[in-house]
Amino acid sequence: MAMPRVDFYVLASADPAARLRFACRLVEKAWLHEHRVRVELEPGGGAAFDDLLWTFADRSFVPHECLAADGEPRGPAAPVVIAEGNASGNDDRDMLVNLAAGVPAQIQSYARIAEVVDADEERRRLGRERFRFYREQGIEPQTHEMGDDS
Repeated sequence: MAMPRVDFYVLASADPAARLRFACRLVEKAWLHEHRVRVELEPGGGAAFDDLLWTFADRSFVPHECLAADGEPRGPAAPVVIAEGNASGNDDRDMLVNLAAGVPAQIQSYARIAEVVDADEERRRLGRERFRFYREQGIEPQTHEMGDDS
């Protein structure tokens, strides 16, 4: 299987809420382009992202579901799933939006991986580690510097 395309979106702000809002817009855009998206978060981060995906824009609707701890969906199949802590499960997604600190599992399963990194010092450090990991795997990640109005 081919290696995925990896894009790093580097935000100017250190505000964690701005990072999540940017991720919501990225997920919405991917869904509108008919991608099946998995959003990977740290354990405990799924509920907040779930709420934000409902409310980040007045006229927006992104059909999504949260995976349970066992990797099974909590609701009907949706084009976007929210997973915490590398939750396993049957995953037919073609795009991964990584908001977790580590490298996602089974990167070869995705055609595209989007990494969202803000200006927080620790998240930048962890983002650099993931960038190096991808390069070691033979992937040349693309970096997109996003302005303050990301």
